[in-house]
Amino acid sequence: MATVASGALVNLEELVPPSPHFNHGTSLRVTGKLQKYDVETAIAVIVDGNASLKVDTQHLNLNLRIGSIFQFIGELLLVPDHEAILKARVGRNMDGMDLNLYRQTLQLLRDFQAGR
Repeated sequence: MATVASGALVNLEELVPPSPHFNHGTSLRVTGKLQKYDVETAIAVIVDGNASLKVDTQHLNLNLRIGSIFQFIGELLLVPDHEAILKARVGRNMDGMDLNLYRQTLQLLRDFQAGR
């Protein structure tokens, strides 16, 4: 039986080529505001600050609304020209969540884990 890796918590701004998370097949958990969605290709684009990420949602049964906050867990696929697409296996609506507070909490968690 194959095991599925848990998604590493990352901010969209961290998904750049020098990052250890920017590798083909890395399991990630990302959160952002839905900027656009193409029904025909099932590709969503989420944004957080100045960063954006394409998300393949073809295997999800999710009501995607532009402007809503979503969290996705899946594997990062790198295509030519270092474009990244997250092939989502899990997605959920996170409306009501304060993204600034979420980023602060993530940093506190990392600081705590680094101190252990």
